[in-house]
Amino acid sequence: MPNPSERPQPQGRHTPHLRSVWIVTPIALAVVGVLACGLFQGMDTLLTAENRTGKPVDVNNVIKTTATVLTLIGAVLTGVYAYRKQLLAEGDSHRADASQLADRYSTAAEQMGHEQAAVRLAGVYAMARLADDWPEQRQVCIDVLCAYLRMPYKTAPTATGYKPGEQEVRLTIIRIIRDHLQNPMAPTTWCGLSLDFTGATFDGGDFYGARFTDGTVSFAGARFYGTMVSFRGVEFAGGTVSFSGARFGGGTVSFRGVEFAGGTVSFSGARFGGGTVAFGDAKFTGGTVSFRTTQFAGGEVTFHGAEFIGGLVTFHGAEFTDGEVSFLGAGFADGVVSFLGAGFTGGVVSFRGVGFTGGVVSFDGVGFAGEVSFSDARFAGGEVTFHGAGFARGVVSFRGAEFTAGTVSFRGAGFGGGAGFGGGAVLFDSAGFAGSEVTFDSAGVTDGEVSFRGAEFTAGTVSFRGAGFGGGVVFFDSAGFAGGVVSFASAGVTGGTVSFDGVRVESAADIDWGPFYAIPPRPEDRQHQV
Repeated sequence: MPNPSERPQPQGRHTPHLRSVWIVTPIALAVVGVLACGLFQGMDTLLTAENRTGKPVDVNNVIKTTATVLTLIGAVLTGVYAYRKQLLAEGDSHRADASQLADRYSTAAEQMGHEQAAVRLAGVYAMARLADDWPEQRQVCIDVLCAYLRMPYKTAPTATGYKPGEQEVRLTIIRIIRDHLQNPMAPTTWCGLSLDFTGATFDGGDFYGARFTDGTVSFAGARFYGTMVSFRGVEFAGGTVSFSGARFGGGTVSFRGVEFAGGTVSFSGARFGGGTVAFGDAKFTGGTVSFRTTQFAGGEVTFHGAEFIGGLVTFHGAEFTDGEVSFLGAGFADGVVSFLGAGFTGGVVSFRGVGFTGGVVSFDGVGFAGEVSFSDARFAGGEVTFHGAGFARGVVSFRGAEFTAGTVSFRGAGFGGGAGFGGGAVLFDSAGFAGSEVTFDSAGVTDGEVSFRGAEFTAGTVSFRGAGFGGGVVFFDSAGFAGGVVSFASAGVTGGTVSFDGVRVESAADIDWGPFYAIPPRPEDRQHQV
């Protein structure tokens, strides 16, 4: 926290007024000079001009005119003097105000460093009021409040350095900051200013409804644990907000209903190691949100009902190693969401019931080795890619998924099985291929189980061109081919088992069986061929 003795220097706000004095005074003197010249010329003309009528000049009129002009000149000079005197007085007053504000700053800073919590609270409120009253130094006052939160904080009463009442002081600072971030148009708003919480410890606090509309906000390296820290209903609409390297180690942190509408928000390198972090009903409508190299190593992280409808959201290189991460019912409708190179090596990750209706979602190069579910997901538009993904062990389920539009590609994916997590299984059981373009071109099945049991191929295109069946078991048992195009052209079978037991084939289906035995349509369908 800044040294109280290093108070902001008072700024003389009378300087512009003094400049106006030096501008107005020459103008006034010029006017007076013009009037004086006019008076002289007028009097000379009146006294020396030839009297064409032969009547004597009325000296009284000359005197009256002279007196009037002199009175006018005196009034102008008096006004200039009064104006200058007033501005000087205002300058003195402004200097006194600035000095008083600086004194208030020193007093508040000293109170915030007091041993007694009640005195520290008084200092917090005093610093906040000062920020409202002193726009020129508002950022400095905010810096002091943020610096307080960055100071070492002991929560255990038995710990060395523990301060009774410290949590309440910190929660008060958070409430004050939140209240000043509600309305960017308010005269005392703190929106657009910088907030630095780098390395701070949060064991509670409520930022509900705050609007981070500009400026720079840093929670980098902050630690969240304990009870509840809430960012519910917060709007990130501009500027830069960083949670890079933050640690979420316990308790609950809620981003429910948050809107990411612009700017950059980064969780890069953050670690979710315990407790619950909720992004339920969050809206990603613009800007960039980064979970690059984030570690999901425990606890529960949820994106239930979140909407990804614009901008860029990236999970590049993220590691899902433990705990539960759920996108249940989320919607991917626009923008770009990328899991490029992420690793699903443990725990449970669920995309159950997710709607992929637009935009681009990439799982390229992802390693799936834990339990990952796309069950009942809807692929109804946009582009979803699993290029080069590795399904090496664990269970990845697309049970009941619906592929009705858009493009879904497993091009070059490797289905390698192996021990552990159910022996390695990728399940498309009861999935419906009813309009999408789904490709497994050049995919390789070398171990484990890939199952399309009970899947329905009724429209669209499903391609296994160039796929390699070199091991493991692939089931199409009880699948129904009722329409669309399915191709196994150029596929290679070098080992393992590919089973088509109980397959139903109708005449409307266009199938290139490639290396497999052609399965004719059912007799009842054959009868209706034209």
